Amino acid sequence: MSDKVIIIKAKSRIQLIDWREIWEYRELFLVFAWRDIKVRYKQTILGAGWALLQPLFSMFIFTIFFGNFAKIPSDALPYPLFVLIGLIFWGFFSGTLSAASGSLIANESIVKKAYFPREILPLSTIGTNLIDFSISFIMLLLVAVYFQVIPNILALLIIPLGIIIGALGAGGLGLLLSAFNIKYRDVRHALPFFIQMMIFLSPVIYPSSIMRPSFRYLIALNPMAGVIEAVRIVFSGGTSVNWITLAISGTSSILLFIIGYYYFKSTERFFADIV
Repeated sequence: MSDKVIIIKAKSRIQLIDWREIWEYRELFLVFAWRDIKVRYKQTILGAGWALLQPLFSMFIFTIFFGNFAKIPSDALPYPLFVLIGLIFWGFFSGTLSAASGSLIANESIVKKAYFPREILPLSTIGTNLIDFSISFIMLLLVAVYFQVIPNILALLIIPLGIIIGALGAGGLGLLLSAFNIKYRDVRHALPFFIQMMIFLSPVIYPSSIMRPSFRYLIALNPMAGVIEAVRIVFSGGTSVNWITLAISGTSSILLFIIGYYYFKSTERFFADIV
């Protein structure tokens, strides 16, 4: 018989993140992420092909209406590639946020019956959507080759940094909204509208260069705004990344994660009772 004893006790509000506990349950994180990947494409004809079709179809629609009809500028990039960059990075952020916000409700039977760090459920959606992002990003590179666009070497820094910023921002908001969703089920109805509005407050279909500088910094509070603009610059071969807007987006993302995690852990003890 094992002599190991597990003691579950409340954590101090000063230090809510128990890194050792999260590390001990790292395999559970992978189990949840892999399960969600299998469930997402189970009994589908195209399977992971949906990760390609969704941004590709949206690219065609936006190119026709905004690139051709509205004549929205795309700086130094062909408009299809310009908008595809925005769609792929925004899709990673919004997909993670949507899945994370409903993760506790979707797994209520597990939440009620077994103990584990509850934050694993919303945060595991990052891994799931990272797979979709990777598939879509390969398509993005192929589209860039088609238009004979070669990214700057700076892309090796900006793209991973953008993924980290997006994951922190979506993870933090996901933690916050998943905790809200336990008590207030309005979240599931309000979130799609919120995401739909946010895409127009992000430089997905238009460049930030058409904005006044002061408003550009305000938009940069959106975690993906600075990321999308920076990735477009390195894809166009430029090196003049606006580090200020990227820093604002990164700082906003970190703050969102801290606030979301703190609120999540502060209300975690009530989850099993009201889920």
